[in-house]
Amino acid sequence: MRVPALPRPRSLAGQLFAMQAVLIAVVVAGYALFTYLNDRDQAEDAAVRQATAVARSIADAPSVREAMGTADPTALLQPYALQVQRDTGVDFVTIMNPKGIRWTHPDTSQIGGKFLGHIGPALAGRSFTETYTGTLGPSVRAVTPVRDGERVVGLVSAGIRVEAISRRVQDQLTAMAGVAGCALALGGAGTYVINARLRRHTHGMNATELSHMHDYHQAALHAVREGLLMLDGQFRVALINDGGRELLGVGPEEGVVGRSVAGLRLPAPLTGALLASEPRVDEVHLTADRVLVVNTSPVSSGERRGTVVTLRDVTQLQSLMGELDSERGFTQALRSQAHEAANRLHTVVSLIELGRADEAVEFATAELELAQALTDQVVAAVGEPVLAALLLGKTAQANERGVELVVAPESRLDDGLLPERLPARDLVTILGNLIDNAVDAAQGSVGARVTVTAYTACAREAGGAELVLRVSDSGSGVDPDHAELVFQRGFSTKPAGPQGRGLGLALVRQAVTRQEGTLTVTENVEGGADGEGGAVFEVRLPLGTATATATSGNPPVSAPGRGHA
Repeated sequence: MRVPALPRPRSLAGQLFAMQAVLIAVVVAGYALFTYLNDRDQAEDAAVRQATAVARSIADAPSVREAMGTADPTALLQPYALQVQRDTGVDFVTIMNPKGIRWTHPDTSQIGGKFLGHIGPALAGRSFTETYTGTLGPSVRAVTPVRDGERVVGLVSAGIRVEAISRRVQDQLTAMAGVAGCALALGGAGTYVINARLRRHTHGMNATELSHMHDYHQAALHAVREGLLMLDGQFRVALINDGGRELLGVGPEEGVVGRSVAGLRLPAPLTGALLASEPRVDEVHLTADRVLVVNTSPVSSGERRGTVVTLRDVTQLQSLMGELDSERGFTQALRSQAHEAANRLHTVVSLIELGRADEAVEFATAELELAQALTDQVVAAVGEPVLAALLLGKTAQANERGVELVVAPESRLDDGLLPERLPARDLVTILGNLIDNAVDAAQGSVGARVTVTAYTACAREAGGAELVLRVSDSGSGVDPDHAELVFQRGFSTKPAGPQGRGLGLALVRQAVTRQEGTLTVTENVEGGADGEGGAVFEVRLPLGTATATATSGNPPVSAPGRGHA
């Protein structure tokens, strides 16, 4: 048997509409009841004041006192009472003697009869009001004495029937009901319009579904390792998750939400990417100590509502890619050297076959001595093993590209001299990218050469020592107008190429900044082989209290005899 599906709970907009409609109905009904009761009381008070005023006016009239002293008061007072009744709008005017015998009445058959009601307070000289059922039915009446000096010579009663008072209230209630109905209709229509808009914004979900979505939303934000940043239409931070705070270097105690992106103190290129109106796809940006891949996607439905930004940390990946590129270069260099070694081995074998064993031994020995001399010279100048290995590999790569890489004679960096706080990875990043940039610049120039200088020296401005790494090339140099731009991500004087072009020097500056060092670029005054052009990049990294060592006398290390590719 098929189980019928349970009805879906009413949406949040529907629930709010029902609640607001009931609330408006209750408010309007309460107001109508209050107005009715208030109007009824006011109508009764008005009737009392009207009857009292009429009765006192008649009692104060001299003609009334004179008529009471005649032989037939009714003849004079009855027309007068009827005229006052018509002019003032009261339902009856009764003039009587002190014993309560009527001299006037709207119904002439009641004249001469006993007044139905209380007259005691009036006989005592006081005016009073009461609601009493008389010959005309229930009425609100006022009774006042007629004085002749201190003596009460008669009584006057004026009244308005309760039925007439209720009729007045009923007319007011009808008008009020119309106003209340219009207010209810307008309130209901306004509520419907507001809730229709709310229904569109909440996509017809009910309160439970919205609560669950909020819980999932919060859980997802904290669970996602990537950075997530949401900006509103004015590029203010509307939301940022834990990963975004970590990648952008924003502490949890900082009030980021509501602040403009321009006020987050991010690098200018990254700020520009976040403020861009067009989407950005897999752009690489650098912060103080991270390499980030940034994607932005505008949120719009006819008008710009904001931007969704995702951030991925590829710092380690970028480092591994750099190491992979180095390994690839080493592999290519080894393959070329293997090919060259095979040619030389064939030469040795051919010399032996020709019976020239002595020449074969001499040829082979010379090659071994040349390779060993290159290694010995690099190690002697730079004893730090990581940098020595880097220089040997870069020397082979440079030779493959037709560039001579030499280590300056004044270079001296012994093993164990560098402090532990200066990681080898940062040194590889700095020196490796500077050499790659210099080789790119020198390639194709006359006498293509790159010179590397590495030593320790006393700090220029403070005590202690600093590591100096200097790389000069024989290329075309750096335009002074671009002296700062060359260190920005994406800047390159080469034709447009892979996305990673222009990242090397930016990574160098990031690593130098992380180690609180300095990075400068100047013109190579010595120039290249033709005496013109070239640039010198110099890095100075503080070593704390390490002993500065600077020696000279080591000859430049190059690869003579290898030629240029």
